[in-house]
Amino acid sequence: MDREKLERQMAELPIVEYIFFETEELVFTERVRVVCQSDCSQYGRSWACPPAVGTVEACRERCLSYPHALLITTMTEVEDIADLEGTLATRTDHEAVTRQVNSFLRDQGAETYPLSTESCAICAECAYPDGPCCCPEKMFPCVESHGILITETAERYGISFQAGGNVVTWFSLILYR
Repeated sequence: MDREKLERQMAELPIVEYIFFETEELVFTERVRVVCQSDCSQYGRSWACPPAVGTVEACRERCLSYPHALLITTMTEVEDIADLEGTLATRTDHEAVTRQVNSFLRDQGAETYPLSTESCAICAECAYPDGPCCCPEKMFPCVESHGILITETAERYGISFQAGGNVVTWFSLILYR
């Protein structure tokens, strides 16, 4: 992979921060999955979320089969950060950035496994559990759905994610080989 070329391409995007690291540094924990189950309305309703993505251990094995990782962040100001629906509506731009970076990696011959924000929103209603995902090549499972404690990784590398006010930080994690 030509990292300099990738970094030049990413410099053209509204990425706030990014870091390359090895997937063996990721922290996986069942605690994140408990939050999914108790606090997220998409639990059990999407191919991008648990339990459809598999157990945390299965997700860990899948993720670690890709030795390299690229964490990217974007930030968006929202009218009211307490308005979950309004906040989630702003992730579309972040997902577009994630698609572009994923494409840059694939154009260089990398096999990728992108993880991104919250539950997939490609379809108005997910086919899960009655039918297969109609867009598996476009659907990016949620980082947290895999039991990844992404804030610990961000803190380890000095990635800012608590800007305060009504600013939301969106994370994507693109695993590659």
